[in-house]
Amino acid sequence: WALHLENVTMSLSGQYECTFATYPYGTKAAKIQLTVKAEEERHYLKKVWLKQTLEIPCLEDATSENLSTYPLKWLVGENGRKEELVTKEPSCPAVYRNSSLLHGQRVLLGLNNSLKVFPTKITDDGRVFSCHVLYHPERVQKSSTTVRVFGK
Repeated sequence: WALHLENVTMSLSGQYECTFATYPYGTKAAKIQLTVKAEEERHYLKKVWLKQTLEIPCLEDATSENLSTYPLKWLVGENGRKEELVTKEPSCPAVYRNSSLLHGQRVLLGLNNSLKVFPTKITDDGRVFSCHVLYHPERVQKSSTTVRVFGK
């Protein structure tokens, strides 16, 4: 006795009830509350030396999934503001945004859609780089990485 839902969207959130008649015990019922989340987010911390190359994987544990088949974007956050750095649509070249110019064109989309920043600067310390992958119009998976820059 199971309910199988396919192509799950947020509209399927709600309470579900299964009711069935038994003999000789009568009607039995069970309720379950289903909450469909629109996005998942994982947080990471990355340590890097000053003036080195910082490389951040888009989704650290999604090696089995091919990210090239989904739209994605990289953003950088600082002081409560988020700026878009680069976007990538399937089968299209990456598009770098104006904010990447603010970073002295130090930003590059690497293999497997990782973000490369070179060289790291002391101003990168504390910045949060996040990758957003759009698997479905109602499902976004996010990975946020806080950067700590160390000097020798």
